[in-house]
Amino acid sequence: MSPALLIAIIVAIVMVALVAILLTRFVAYLRRLKRDRYIRNFAFPKGLLNKMAARRPNLDLKQRSLVAQGLRQFFLAYLHSGQKYVAMPSQVADELWHEFILYTKNYQQFCQIAFGNFLHHTPAVMLGPAQADNEGLRRCWWYVCKDENINPTKPLRLPLLFALDEKLGISNGFRYIANCEKSQANGTSNLHCGSDFSDSSIDGGTCGFGDSGTIGGADASDGGGGSDGCGGGCGGGD
Repeated sequence: MSPALLIAIIVAIVMVALVAILLTRFVAYLRRLKRDRYIRNFAFPKGLLNKMAARRPNLDLKQRSLVAQGLRQFFLAYLHSGQKYVAMPSQVADELWHEFILYTKNYQQFCQIAFGNFLHHTPAVMLGPAQADNEGLRRCWWYVCKDENINPTKPLRLPLLFALDEKLGISNGFRYIANCEKSQANGTSNLHCGSDFSDSSIDGGTCGFGDSGTIGGADASDGGGGSDGCGGGCGGGD
């Protein structure tokens, strides 16, 4: 075999490999787009918002629909993170998620179409000493901010999911604001700021903050959603 022919064969093999990689990524991209559309247009089961009314009678239908929008935002964050662990930052959205899971067949079908696998429930959490929870919160914050075109490092406002508990006056809810300096000046306690998510002083790092998984990335159900080097973890469940 002549050197020229050998080089040609090697080049052809490399080109085929590159095309295969690009095709795989393109297929994953299209799948992610399809799942994104499904989540955004998904109609929650009839009666689900009425279940929430029994638990939160002070919330009217418009407010309960807002909670459903926040839960939808959480599901999108999970999808676009490459299906890594994302933590739930809202008590009221967490309640609706829990009610949704009780519609067993509906929830299983939703997860299969939206993610290709079952998304297990994890309790709502706030930034604190648990690094795994913080990682999940940072990841959730990053993707919901991107969804609303908010700068996740220097937010001028809160994305819906992080604003829900305060906005709806949820008792024992998790409260966030976008401006830490203002809250500190007012001496407000038990309040977290959006810029805290990019602050390594909380737990010594910023794992989960913008670590991976834009819409062109691989799906976790296809073997994607790799590690960001922070250790990962699910932060528990119920």
